[in-house]
Amino acid sequence: MSKIVVALGGNALGKTPSEQLELVNITAKSIVDIVKAGNEVIVTHGNGPQVGIINLAFDYASVNGGDVPSMPFAECGAMSQGYIGYHLQQAINKCLRINGIDKKCATIITQVEVDKEDAAFSNPTKPVGMFYTQEQADNIASLKGYKFVEDAGRGYRRVVPSPKPISILELDVIKQCVDNGNIVISVGGGGIPVIKCDYGYTGIDAVIDKDFASAKLASLMKADILLILTAVPKVCLNYNKDNQIDLNEVTVDEVNNYIKEGHFAKGSMLPKIEACVDFLNNNHNGVAIITSLDKALMALKGEAGTKIKKE
Repeated sequence: MSKIVVALGGNALGKTPSEQLELVNITAKSIVDIVKAGNEVIVTHGNGPQVGIINLAFDYASVNGGDVPSMPFAECGAMSQGYIGYHLQQAINKCLRINGIDKKCATIITQVEVDKEDAAFSNPTKPVGMFYTQEQADNIASLKGYKFVEDAGRGYRRVVPSPKPISILELDVIKQCVDNGNIVISVGGGGIPVIKCDYGYTGIDAVIDKDFASAKLASLMKADILLILTAVPKVCLNYNKDNQIDLNEVTVDEVNNYIKEGHFAKGSMLPKIEACVDFLNNNHNGVAIITSLDKALMALKGEAGTKIKKE
């Protein structure tokens, strides 16, 4: 039996509530197949479209009059965790019952600590929320101190920092649930970013990369495998070119060289590769695998995907 952190990509959830309701049933089957094979499973997921919709709705309502307040981004992240977790746990629990598996699945709304001195706070880069005219953006910036950037000729969008995760506040609860044989959904969307304050923590406007948060969770849980599920079956060099090369099994040193050579795109495969390296550097006996949702079980059997090992 292996302890596996399964990090779901956006293709497992879709971009709208109705699309998500359909896709989570396919996602649940892949997860339960891994459970049926005798593994302990912790599920993580992204929240890009979902948190954007939530943030956009509050922004639009507050900008266009009425009594609706703007919503802090940490709270938007918490809402997205609950909404996505609700759909996922319903689908997984249904699939468990269909397969006669006596386990339960539940979502833990998860806070992830970040360092308020992280360099990312000096250079916000992650676009969130709706598009504004320059005049609207300037007005909001003067009122609330937000930073806006022009986005591909479509208008101005708020940008927030993307700091690295330090610790997971609900780790002990996650461990207890997993040790009791349950499937846990946690660190949704990278977790709710929080910083230390007097006697506790407070939320901060930021977005933690979900792959880095998943790697942190996998390290702290001493997982055997970090399984990152995305839109492609394997990691490739020269992706989508005539000389594309599929990678079957590589070491950390090899992928670090490929990173230096610029093979992986910043907005897609690079953070996944870097997250795998982080996990393996903290867990020398672990294995990281990147593959597509439909190839998940095959990848665990060594029949698909890209396997990354420490040496």
